[in-house]
Amino acid sequence: MLDLELTLSATLKNKEAYMTIKEVSEKYSISPDTLRFYEKEGLIRPVTRQNGIRQYGQKELDNIEFVLCMRGAGLTVEVLSKYIKLFDQGDNTIEERRQILIEEREKLKQKIDDMNKAYEKLNYKIDNYYKINI
Repeated sequence: MLDLELTLSATLKNKEAYMTIKEVSEKYSISPDTLRFYEKEGLIRPVTRQNGIRQYGQKELDNIEFVLCMRGAGLTVEVLSKYIKLFDQGDNTIEERRQILIEEREKLKQKIDDMNKAYEKLNYKIDNYYKINI
């Protein structure tokens, strides 16, 4: 009996928990259509299916989090697709991948600078309204 319990316990520990497309879309606040689109465009690898239902494991969730972070940073689908294709080709593309990330970091830095200027301008305008009301 103890052997059976140990075997079941080990089996359960090795079994990965999976999420459906609905659960993933709710977790990350993105539509199932977006997940399907990302898969179609190669931003996330093809997801295993059981009885036709996508089964997202931790590896896929990590990939989705990376894609969402990079999209939030402003990377286009095209740039991200290129980066992931290079990643899948292995270590011989490290320099090219690094260059993509450096270029995208510069674009993001410029956006941050522009946003900071707009933020300061808003603060200036708001402060002027307080002065008028005194």
